[in-house]
Amino acid sequence: MIKKTLSTVAFSLIATTAFADGNHADHAINQDGAVLSDANEAAVAAFDILAAHAHRNGNQVTFHMTTNGIAGAETPDPAGALGGAPVQSYVWPTSLDPAAVGFEGKTGILALAATSHPDFDDTPLVDENRDGDPTNDGLIWHSHWVVLTPTEACGAGALAVRDIPEGETPRMPATWPGLPIFLDSPGFTPLFDGPEIKVTVGFSSDVALENISYDGVTAALRVNANIHAPLLCVTDVFDVASGDLSLPGKLN
Repeated sequence: MIKKTLSTVAFSLIATTAFADGNHADHAINQDGAVLSDANEAAVAAFDILAAHAHRNGNQVTFHMTTNGIAGAETPDPAGALGGAPVQSYVWPTSLDPAAVGFEGKTGILALAATSHPDFDDTPLVDENRDGDPTNDGLIWHSHWVVLTPTEACGAGALAVRDIPEGETPRMPATWPGLPIFLDSPGFTPLFDGPEIKVTVGFSSDVALENISYDGVTAALRVNANIHAPLLCVTDVFDVASGDLSLPGKLN
């Protein structure tokens, strides 16, 4: 079992405060704008963040995370059903409005995530294991855009991927997989190289990418046993690059 390094409640309360106040503390940032984080030998190395960084080339942005172990080496044990299914993730919360990638605007924290979850597949347009069946490869690391919001139903002050209440039809990206949450499956492939994970994403030419802030998080989520309301809660936070989710990283 992976031991979390910050409590879910503390993480979510920090997130709420940071995004509400725009408070950016003085953090260790290198010359490239990356957020640096000290090693924690008590943590699982694959999720112990040493740096989170992002680089821009035109309308493409590559998000990186450097860990204290082999990135992607740890994946969840299957639960055997969608209800209660575990998810493990590398996450880059950003200051971008969710509308930048096609969601309803001003609806929460837009984050890029690389996830693994053996009990279900939420990328119906992508066949990650190339076996001709696009519905059986949730265990393989893949990418999502998600919108995170504080959700009391997940626990006091906890975060969840924003739900879509029955009867509502908010704006969703074209590659939304149809789940009743603010989750997109854009098909950007996570690449692993020893301690490093990186994901390159593309933006529409009308999205302003100047002065974007970001952070790095490793976390676990779990599908609600009732399959909805809320569907996907953050349950464990393994590490936060900045320590307080204040998005001190600056996009180069």
